[in-house]
Amino acid sequence: MGSLPTESFSVEDEHTDNEKSKSRMARTQWLLNSPNPPSLFHELLSSIKETLSPPSKLCRSRSAVSVLQGLFPILSWAGNYKASKFKDDLMAGLTLASLSIPQSIGYASLAKLDPQYGLYTSVVPPMIYALMGSSREIAIGPVAVVSMLLSSMIQKLEDPITNPIAYRKLVFTVTFFAGAFQAVFGLFRLGFLVDFFSHAAIVGFMGGAAIVIGLQQLKGLLGIAHFTTKTDIISVLEAVFGSFHQPWFPLNFILGCSFFIFILIARFIGRRNKKLFWLPAIAPLISVILSTLIVYFTKADKHGVQIVKHFKGGLNPISAHQLQLRSPHVGQAAKIGLICAIVALTEAIAVGRSFASIKGYHIDGNKEMVAMGFMNIAGSLTSCYLATGSFSRTAVNFSAGCQTVVSNIVMAITVLISLELLTRLLYFTPIAILASIILSALPGLININEAYNIWKVDKLDFLACIGAFFGVLFASVEIGLLTAVTISFAKIILNSIRPGTEVLGRLPETDIFCDIKQYPAAIRTPGILIIRFNTGLLCFANANFIRERIMRWVIEEDRTEEISSGKIHIVVLDMSNVMNIDTSGILALEELHKELVARGIELAVANPRWQVIDKLKVAKFVDKIGKGRIFLTVSEAVDMWFESKMGFEAPIPVRVFREREKWLATDNLLLCNDCDWDAHSSCFVSASHDRNPIEGLSASPSPLELASVWGVVSASSFNIEAAAAATLGRFSSSSDEPSLKIVGFWV
Repeated sequence: MGSLPTESFSVEDEHTDNEKSKSRMARTQWLLNSPNPPSLFHELLSSIKETLSPPSKLCRSRSAVSVLQGLFPILSWAGNYKASKFKDDLMAGLTLASLSIPQSIGYASLAKLDPQYGLYTSVVPPMIYALMGSSREIAIGPVAVVSMLLSSMIQKLEDPITNPIAYRKLVFTVTFFAGAFQAVFGLFRLGFLVDFFSHAAIVGFMGGAAIVIGLQQLKGLLGIAHFTTKTDIISVLEAVFGSFHQPWFPLNFILGCSFFIFILIARFIGRRNKKLFWLPAIAPLISVILSTLIVYFTKADKHGVQIVKHFKGGLNPISAHQLQLRSPHVGQAAKIGLICAIVALTEAIAVGRSFASIKGYHIDGNKEMVAMGFMNIAGSLTSCYLATGSFSRTAVNFSAGCQTVVSNIVMAITVLISLELLTRLLYFTPIAILASIILSALPGLININEAYNIWKVDKLDFLACIGAFFGVLFASVEIGLLTAVTISFAKIILNSIRPGTEVLGRLPETDIFCDIKQYPAAIRTPGILIIRFNTGLLCFANANFIRERIMRWVIEEDRTEEISSGKIHIVVLDMSNVMNIDTSGILALEELHKELVARGIELAVANPRWQVIDKLKVAKFVDKIGKGRIFLTVSEAVDMWFESKMGFEAPIPVRVFREREKWLATDNLLLCNDCDWDAHSSCFVSASHDRNPIEGLSASPSPLELASVWGVVSASSFNIEAAAAATLGRFSSSSDEPSLKIVGFWV
């Protein structure tokens, strides 16, 4: 195989390099000449429009119909609603009502309200959600955790026993504020605020709350007349043991435990036989009916069995006039409303998304917030307290075969009918039965397996989990929430002020640059330090840390001058992860540039995002480092620097052969005439005096033949030939004929 004339390669290579250089400069201009990013006001306005517009609408027009369909999703499918779907929704709604009625009564007692307020909450909010919500399976109504959260915080302001009217008014006010916060979160796409209450914190909080709720049910289960208003486990146990000297009526305990066992057996049968899914759902209602009849006919209330007594039926009364928007407690009510809004949203969205994923569709979290907000605002005006999505009732609704949110409407109408017709019968319902119903719903709130998974995956997340758990258990609900949020914030702050930084290398035979620690096969490019920092915001909190970290790398490289890297000539910042930057971040980049220039090192920026490049241009940072040092990709930055300094494009490294380790241990590595680095760190050819012929090569191989046999990959074949020829020339005066091996661009 004959060698080609060197001149032809020189002309062709020069022409190719000029074309590539012009192409890279054009791509840099795309980056520098990008339009200004949208303003903050424009982004907020767009967020509201996106929230109100239907997700399936492809056109850009925002007609009144599309806005209405976005606000009321039921309008987009009501026209295609069929009788077959209504049949499924009717059965699901009736099954759901059989569970909602007893649970709503029990959760009202947990919220320190009369029983009818739990039923009121299962009427208006589900109907409003059916009009505005997008989840097909979620069941709306009161839930245990939110009920306890409300009572534990509001009773510090008003006593529900000595002043029940003022307490109830404050509950409606808190519900109004919670709904307002939820609606604002959705309209302005502030759903990320809910994410501060992390999944791990939710698991811990729910588990702790379930245990506290369960212990509080000992009051009803044992028939204790006087009980503590505190929620921590120590106070509750003290109240239980302190009540032993009081008169004790075992009938409460016998009734409660009997029906508690009945509910658990029904649930076990329902899980074993999927066709009997309705049995666990109807078991609580059967318990209420049977226990009420037992008390009524045996006059057990005359023998110490505590009953509900206070039960007012009828339609939801208007409560708008009861909102305390000018009371001294309005500030505290708003704070409690914010906390409850976040907890309720977190539970509802998690439930909705879980079942939506099973059915293969997606719900918009921001639209769900709007729906939840308006339903709770409407609820606060109609004698309802805070409602949200219930996991246990949603599971029943799903198992019953619901097709749409019409099942919520059926459930609400059924509860409304029971308010009109059955309230007198419920007068004799034993409180112990309500306690057993609440207890039966608590195991689903304690997720030990998920807590174990959190421990295995992320220890800091587990710290937030147990912080919330023990905070709720041994202090209070508020302390548990505060502990969880504090740990979550600390994790965010720690990751923000100490973001991960990576040194990048090139994967063999590719243009991909990645972390050399994660990918050991990645090869450092000699003379170039490529840094990527893993933070979305380069700001006052982390800018100096990143600058100091980069300078430490530079100083360490200069001091050690390791064979594998050599002296640094340029630092390339891969800013693909940085979504935004503030003035402190820009100032840190300017200081970094000055320090590097003082050491004779250049600075380049690769792949800055839209907001970042816009601010760098406005701050004149681009002018300071030069427009020729802004690149679209890291690969272009590396290639451009090689062309400007070395006269040829950076080669793409080939795979490392095992023989390389043997050769690096000898003194047979040569210097290349084309550069000032050692051959094993920058040359294309290494040589050995082992006299072993290389299979596939002729006696006098040409550089191109060497390249073809060993499969060397490079952006320019001429440069491979030049390096090979230079090495061959070094051996021309040697008495020993060397065997050559092209190994690519060694680093």
